[in-house]
Amino acid sequence: MNMSSINEVVTTLRSRLAPPDQALSTAPPPEIASRPLRRAAVLLPLFEAEGLPCLLLIRRSPTLRTHSGEIAFPGGSVDPQDRDPVMTALREAQEEIGLPPERSEVLGLLPPSFTLVTNFWITPVVAFLPSGPGSLTLQTSEVAEVIRAPLPSLADPRIFHSEIWDTSGLRRIVYFYEYGPYRIWGATARILHQLLSLLEKPTAQ
Repeated sequence: MNMSSINEVVTTLRSRLAPPDQALSTAPPPEIASRPLRRAAVLLPLFEAEGLPCLLLIRRSPTLRTHSGEIAFPGGSVDPQDRDPVMTALREAQEEIGLPPERSEVLGLLPPSFTLVTNFWITPVVAFLPSGPGSLTLQTSEVAEVIRAPLPSLADPRIFHSEIWDTSGLRRIVYFYEYGPYRIWGATARILHQLLSLLEKPTAQ
């Protein structure tokens, strides 16, 4: 598909993402469900800038105890008052970067992602920002920088590679995107890889 057209990206994602109302119905597989899971959600905000579809990411504060300085999506742990992971993703994006929930048009969900070391079961929520992200206010204790990355640049195969890692007796593929000065890896790269793979999948004839 044409990843340079925001309209085509949004239309494709609407047809291929899981509906938002399935956010509570996707259960982890047995080998994961037996762990002490911590549920979380992240927001993948898409918008148009300079004629290109862009994805908003963050660089985490270097003072954080875990994953300091890493590239991530806005998001965090599910709170008891959150009705579902979609609400979590929207709430966390507002808290971390000042993105008002009403700017986000939720398109759907990517498959949940599991972090082996921290036991997070993460629901990725994809949203379109028709009027863009607007003026953002960062929660500097958690977020050092906002990154606006064009989708065609992230999809460039020259910035991507994968490795096979053995962790805790489990073999897994670890993805890496070397986007400018930023290294995107871990759960963020896995979720990004899911998004790009969905967009690159051929349209059924």
